[in-house]
Amino acid sequence: MVRHRVSRPWPVLPVGGELLTVAGKAGKRPGMAHVGRDLQARELRERATAAMEQAYAPYSNFHVGAALLGSDGSITEACNVENAAFPAGTCAERAALAAAIARGVRTFQSITIVTSAEVPTPPCGMCRQALIEFSPDLEIVSVTRSGQEARWILSDLLPFAFTPRSLDRTND
Repeated sequence: MVRHRVSRPWPVLPVGGELLTVAGKAGKRPGMAHVGRDLQARELRERATAAMEQAYAPYSNFHVGAALLGSDGSITEACNVENAAFPAGTCAERAALAAAIARGVRTFQSITIVTSAEVPTPPCGMCRQALIEFSPDLEIVSVTRSGQEARWILSDLLPFAFTPRSLDRTND
């Protein structure tokens, strides 16, 4: 049986509350005062929630939906899809990334993740690695069904990442 938990508590935002960063410093939500940004954040959350409802997770019962905001303003949503051959499953974040890439979008501003967990859950390591190649400064918003929310910047979750620049042999 899979247990729904994270390894340590993450900063959680009450609706309308102050942002607590991973470092624990308080601050106002950046850019969230603007009405257009609020509407966009709501749409991302709604689309990620709708995608989560379509998740195929009969083995872990851990349902995830993701809505990825492209730098061009497009939104691509996806859900996790498990498989009896466990390595063949796909996380919602990577499914959304692949769909956006197939449409020609290559840079992203934000990803909203909605999960069936009791606390906001960051992307797994494989998803972090896939996303960082395209947008190291990606804002990650994780939301639970009950409305708890946490935010991170991708490069903070994956410091010293292996990127295309790591393959540059002239850095030797």
